[in-house]
Amino acid sequence: MNDDGSASHPSCGGLLGCGDGDGRAYMMRPEAVDAALTPSTRDRLEHMDEVNHEGLEPYVATPRVCRRRLLGVGGFLGLLAMVAPSSLLAACSTLRRGGIAAAPGGRTHVVESTAATVRLGAFDGTRPDIVQIESGDTVVYPNTWTSFMNRFQPGVSIPQIVQYRRENPTWGPHSIVGPVGVKGAMPGDMLSFRFLKLTPYDWGANMNNPGEFKTGGLPDEFPEGQIKFLDIDVARGVARFSPSITLPLGPFQGTFGLAAPEDREVVGRIAPGIVSSVPPGPHAGNLDLRELQEGSVLYVPVWRPGGKIFTGDSHALQADGEVNLTALETGMREVRVQVHRHERAGWEWPFAETASHWIALGVHRDLGEAFRIALRNTIAFLNRRAGLTRHDAYALASMAVHFRVTQVVDVNQGVHAMIPKEIFARELRETIRVA
Repeated sequence: MNDDGSASHPSCGGLLGCGDGDGRAYMMRPEAVDAALTPSTRDRLEHMDEVNHEGLEPYVATPRVCRRRLLGVGGFLGLLAMVAPSSLLAACSTLRRGGIAAAPGGRTHVVESTAATVRLGAFDGTRPDIVQIESGDTVVYPNTWTSFMNRFQPGVSIPQIVQYRRENPTWGPHSIVGPVGVKGAMPGDMLSFRFLKLTPYDWGANMNNPGEFKTGGLPDEFPEGQIKFLDIDVARGVARFSPSITLPLGPFQGTFGLAAPEDREVVGRIAPGIVSSVPPGPHAGNLDLRELQEGSVLYVPVWRPGGKIFTGDSHALQADGEVNLTALETGMREVRVQVHRHERAGWEWPFAETASHWIALGVHRDLGEAFRIALRNTIAFLNRRAGLTRHDAYALASMAVHFRVTQVVDVNQGVHAMIPKEIFARELRETIRVA
């Protein structure tokens, strides 16, 4: 546990479970072993003459291995990569999604998705708070609604989706639950959201609209829309794209943010206090940042008293870019997030953090300008938080920071900069905070 109450993360990111902090022990979690050793995989291993079955058994029988047997674990994972790559993906996905404990203290508040708490396609800052929470409290969103007020369900067709969209030309398609107010939060502050649990439904769908809607990266080349449903194996952490293609899950909320600012231009403004859920902005919103999985933290500047938290647009997995318009769209059995208030944080753009990276964000209608915003935010972070001169921050960004396209389909396009923690000496790394 860090001094600020946040959970500490081992530098290896949990790939081998990262047991004791002094490095003397390593953990393969039982659920990861279960995910990897499916009946078919076990059968293949048992019938391979070159496998030392006596040596393999301890990894199946016990979750803990000592340092001197680390090579053996690596060999086990390597064997899985050869015998059953999809099983290895499931194991790694399970490890990445390992449980993250909330910081001590605070109350838990449950916010249901109902006709009274959900609004179609907008962050409506004029609505009264569903509940008001304190810094350090945890919010649980059970059984979140899918798009178009939960009408996006298994079996829905492209003509139906088209009809839903035509009925709703101004607003976004997302079912947005909120707002949740944070007591004492004021403009100039920042709220952080640590995602403790993200459990998707057992189905999801990817779709692209017909080309006439001019959505997605290549609308003119795909004039006909398509919707593809996928089964999700939550226990194994995978989705089946086809009989020969298995995808590791990476659940996250595509849309999460606060009430938008009123004193600056915001793309998608519908009315005073109300913005469309489609374009992301300085209030975060529809970031579609795939890094915001369990254990990650999103930091968002406060623009209105109380902050007013909104969320929706659940994804089971997504690639950077989200190029055809959608991810693997679904709902969440449970979203569990802990909220902290940071007074006078001094940022005007959202940031994110994972066990391995700090992430600076930029969004704009023009992808080039989105990159420049992300770059400026990176330089400011390295200058203000790591103590580099602006010139040195510029140089470090060019050599060590990877800039990725977050998404190109939400009116405002996104770029995120991955600032690796491992390049900083431990003494410096432990002093760096977003807020």
